[in-house]
Amino acid sequence: MLYDIKLTMRFDYSGLAGGGRHAIRVLPQTLGVHQRMIAGHVDVDPVPRERSARTDFFGNPVTDCAFDAIPDDLVYTAQARVERFAPVHVAADSAILADMASELEAARTLLAPSPAHFLNASALVPPHAGVRDYAQKTTKAAHTIFDAAHALNAALHADMRYDAEATDVDTPLAEAFEARHGVCQDFSHIMIAGLRHLGIPAAYVSGYLRTIPPKGQPRLEGADAMHAWVSAWCGTKIGWVEFDPTNDLVVAADHIVVGYGRDYADVPPVRGVIRTAGGQTATQAVDVLPLDQDLP
Repeated sequence: MLYDIKLTMRFDYSGLAGGGRHAIRVLPQTLGVHQRMIAGHVDVDPVPRERSARTDFFGNPVTDCAFDAIPDDLVYTAQARVERFAPVHVAADSAILADMASELEAARTLLAPSPAHFLNASALVPPHAGVRDYAQKTTKAAHTIFDAAHALNAALHADMRYDAEATDVDTPLAEAFEARHGVCQDFSHIMIAGLRHLGIPAAYVSGYLRTIPPKGQPRLEGADAMHAWVSAWCGTKIGWVEFDPTNDLVVAADHIVVGYGRDYADVPPVRGVIRTAGGQTATQAVDVLPLDQDLP
């Protein structure tokens, strides 16, 4: 699948703003044979005083910007062309749950993709007894790591209600789980917590999702949004497999990866500080356009 992606993030300030720095993570990655970024760039308005590019510990591309002053608003526009292929996973290659300890020992390393970085609690995915019990209950029949992740993925989709107004980026995992509602960030954090309670390494994935409008209706420009899902480590043979609990899917060619982290705090689209005397509002619009002419 070939996609053109456009993201616009606008920050409107009620007063003069400046003296700030932002780290921006919005460009897709090249990931072996599964994803290739053909071209991409980030435009910044107003032009920052300083700008540089780097790659963070987990391999995510980052654009750093520093500002002296922002008169009215700040706009980031990212555009990219990406080729994405559906990963092929053979579920039978997954390690069994009972062998998790030996599988982790065989994969011991401190390199970025190591499962060791994604096994313990993190800033936004703390231990939670309710999630632990829920994960144990919903995966009790699972024999393999893949089966457990697949079962938890399906259970969360069935038991939680997607509600874009119910939570925000600061809503604790416990609050979203106890109310059984939230957005993709909440679904993903809860699934990650459940997998880690089972001893399964799990990572947070930030990216884009191609959406299809209802039959007979036009696609609305800017109607898409950045998405989040989960990568579960299923043993040394099969490796990492990605699941989307918001949609009850094993990730295929419709998901375009931007970043991997322990939770959302590692891969927000924008992180940083701006000094301002007033408030701010933020808006985001995303277009994910398939270039294959025979697709809706």
